[in-house]
Amino acid sequence: MADQMTVGMTFEKTLTVTEVLTAGQLHRRGMYVLSTPEMIRLVEHCALEGVQPFLQSNQNSVGTRVDVRHLSATPMGMQVTARCTLVEIDRRRLVFQAEVHDELEKVGEGTHERFIVDAEKQLARIQEKLGRWKAPA
Repeated sequence: MADQMTVGMTFEKTLTVTEVLTAGQLHRRGMYVLSTPEMIRLVEHCALEGVQPFLQSNQNSVGTRVDVRHLSATPMGMQVTARCTLVEIDRRRLVFQAEVHDELEKVGEGTHERFIVDAEKQLARIQEKLGRWKAPA
């Protein structure tokens, strides 16, 4: 089904900025605006959830690159929407152009890259890595 994805497909995800998503949770109290890490997470989830229906049951997509600019603050209580447009498909590599808007203006833009991977192979690599790791006592 991944072959049904086409350049130009657009996906959207909207959320309301709550206190847990604000910069006030990260550093200074009183800065109750959408934090940059949460804006990035919104972009990544927009692309992830958008492509998921096109993947086979044995496939996952993993984020490998994010390059964004946070252009303006979005206060707590406002809705913010990420729009991710698929601009390139190179075998298993998917590149998205992302824009993020709050209820008044564009607040972010950039690119996001994902790769389609075999879920069983991915899990095997993770388990092998855990086998080499010595957990702290």
